[in-house]
Amino acid sequence: MLDKKIIKQLHKIFGKEDVLVHQKDLFFYQFDASLDRGLPDAVVFPRKTEQIIDLVKLCREHHIPLIPRGSGSNLSGGSIASWGGIIIQFSHLNKILEIDIENGCAVVEPGVYNLDLQNGLAPYGFQFAPDPASQRVSTIGGNVAENAGGPHCIKYGVTVNHILGLEIVDSNGELLQLGGKAEMYPGYDLQSLLIGSEGTLGIVTKVIVKIIPSPEGIKTMLAIFSSMDQAATAVSDIIASGIIPSTLEMMDKPIIQTVEATHHLGYPMDAEAVLLLELDGPIAGMESQADEIIAICTKNGAYKIETAATSEQRDSLWKGRRLSFGSLTMLQPSVMIADGTVPRSKVPVVLKKVMEICDNYGLKVGNVFHAGDGNLHPFILFDDRNPTDKEKVTKACEEILDECIKVGGTISGEHGIGLEKKQSMKALFTEAELASMKAIKTIFDPAGIFNPNKIFPVTEADNI
Repeated sequence: MLDKKIIKQLHKIFGKEDVLVHQKDLFFYQFDASLDRGLPDAVVFPRKTEQIIDLVKLCREHHIPLIPRGSGSNLSGGSIASWGGIIIQFSHLNKILEIDIENGCAVVEPGVYNLDLQNGLAPYGFQFAPDPASQRVSTIGGNVAENAGGPHCIKYGVTVNHILGLEIVDSNGELLQLGGKAEMYPGYDLQSLLIGSEGTLGIVTKVIVKIIPSPEGIKTMLAIFSSMDQAATAVSDIIASGIIPSTLEMMDKPIIQTVEATHHLGYPMDAEAVLLLELDGPIAGMESQADEIIAICTKNGAYKIETAATSEQRDSLWKGRRLSFGSLTMLQPSVMIADGTVPRSKVPVVLKKVMEICDNYGLKVGNVFHAGDGNLHPFILFDDRNPTDKEKVTKACEEILDECIKVGGTISGEHGIGLEKKQSMKALFTEAELASMKAIKTIFDPAGIFNPNKIFPVTEADNI
């Protein structure tokens, strides 16, 4: 618990109404969308940047951990107060400050929901390209922290490709401007270093995002296959043809059946895999590209291909993908996602390993993934109220990530490392590589107060 003098200081900085310290209130901030738990000592709700500056100075002086939090949708434990401390809840810093069409950017506070930004840009005919499946609830600050991607990242890239500038509070309580509205700035690219650092290097208080014109046309298709191998080969053949769809999403039979049973969207219950494909861009030439994709899918065994003729049909095809995660809770109360990424050609091999590993532990698994860039999302079902189940699913996840590493892949495509994957960092990087990363953390945060115990396999004695 925090000293009464510290609580009094928090009240002075934020006002009593924006500080939570009672355990019954803190209970709801001890978890995010991962399996981990950690009770904070306080939660504060800043309404202006100056409050964050004062808070950082206070926490540095008293060596109190600071954990940034958007809407708690993190899937790897990144917003958990595992060593106690103060959570900075950004729900009040949720304004779109500027939409600058002339310079192709928008300035937003970190608590803005991704979908709210998209909706704010739509009347201008523009969009922010990163679109994580959780965009209804994930915030721009969280997208920056995790370097989030989404279904359209195969064509447009991930968050780091669409950020022009950041305003951050450093560990000294100084306000820094990294980047800006111009495309290029000299010196070290500190902005890119901050993106994906999971709140361990600084507190983001403002984001300048790159915006792009909305596409002239969109064509959405759903290809249905009788085997996962056929669908995966179709993905490779589409990319090899020179066509870059904006989306290549795949779902396997357990996911298809669960989504259909829950939401009745018209998905075929006998399909082993479905491939959700989308083209966007100029209307001229789009039909010929769609015809080529249909021919490739058919050659690889697709026995049915649906094409959305209206926006309502397009939304219906997408709905199953968007709702897949939540649908699985109808089968088991808990889901763990092993968010690994592999070269596209290795997807069938690793998927077979995923099934073997889960079978060995007696666990049910369904696969939804960004097939275009090899970002796998095995959804492993279990009951976290059962300690044996939790132990098994943790081991299974570690083994799946090891398989991703073996084929030249990595342990996260967009969900981050957080608490959940810290141990796997030792399998991915050498001691020298980890030491270099830890050195950067120490330079940016010598007191070790910014989201400690994340990313690296450490103890409190390591002070990072």
